[in-house]
Amino acid sequence: MTKTLFRMGSVAGATALALTLAACGGQSSSSDESGTTDGATEEAAGEGSGLSGDVVIDGSSTVEPLSSAAATLFRDVEPGVNVTVATSGTGGGFQRFCDGETDISDASRPIAEDEVTTCADNGVEYTEIVIANDGLSVVVNPENDWVECITTEQLATIWGPESEGTVMSWSDVDSSYPDEALELYGAGTDSGTFDYFTEAINGEEGAIRIDYSPSEDDNLTVQGVSGSAGAMGFFGLSYAEENADSVKLLAVDNGEGCVVPSKETVQDGSYEPLGRPLFIYVNNTKYAENEALQTFVDFYLENEQQIAEEALFIDLTDEQAETARTELDSLIG
Repeated sequence: MTKTLFRMGSVAGATALALTLAACGGQSSSSDESGTTDGATEEAAGEGSGLSGDVVIDGSSTVEPLSSAAATLFRDVEPGVNVTVATSGTGGGFQRFCDGETDISDASRPIAEDEVTTCADNGVEYTEIVIANDGLSVVVNPENDWVECITTEQLATIWGPESEGTVMSWSDVDSSYPDEALELYGAGTDSGTFDYFTEAINGEEGAIRIDYSPSEDDNLTVQGVSGSAGAMGFFGLSYAEENADSVKLLAVDNGEGCVVPSKETVQDGSYEPLGRPLFIYVNNTKYAENEALQTFVDFYLENEQQIAEEALFIDLTDEQAETARTELDSLIG
């Protein structure tokens, strides 16, 4: 189980975050006794009337809708705080974050060992927060009537680096499939989605055939898949659900039967190996020095359920929320 909060670096920076967020504990938006969320919003804002400052976020294009939704909701509470959200991919975001250029790094995977080293070398100490859940989806053109469920072995046959030049049509994947040319679309190489998919399906991060159309913009993948009968693509589940009229979502069989990605199957872990948590990483030093950042992170965590719903992602489970409370207690104690 991935920890909801992970401490690295100074006790002061992490403890400050824990003390501010102790009331949240990874919970969904809390309501006051009247059943409204006004209390949660006012608590998140604190003495925020007139608060000003900047919060700089960069990273995963998958997590961007979450941070953008949080920024939009937060703007209604603290209009004087300027929250900017960029998308250079998880890897690109960590590069900027470890160089000290950003306050928060959006990530669709945990920070890698080489990135941990870079942050440490640059004196960047951080706190990792699981902010939502997501499932990677495999989609085909709606005209595809020969496959409803695909095995992870077939996905590896299609996407593996050794398949380039040999697996060029659906009949190369399975002789019962038509001789329809494969057109492949997916995440760009600087994306955490790319890292996750290649490791989960091909067994090695970055291992993939190069004759596909990569993009950091998932909408381009939707356009590509919807435009060709033999096309296939991969991206976050939220995009598949948002574009259900344009692409067809496939169930995935990891050897234990076909599982359709959904909130329930992602949360209960049955949608393997393509279900995952999503993260934000907070710079501890910047957090300690920037009241605007403190207030924003507090708001983000306290309203995670509403933010996840608005961004078409899956909110935290009770177990993840309990893990958050346990980790917060350990940081405080």
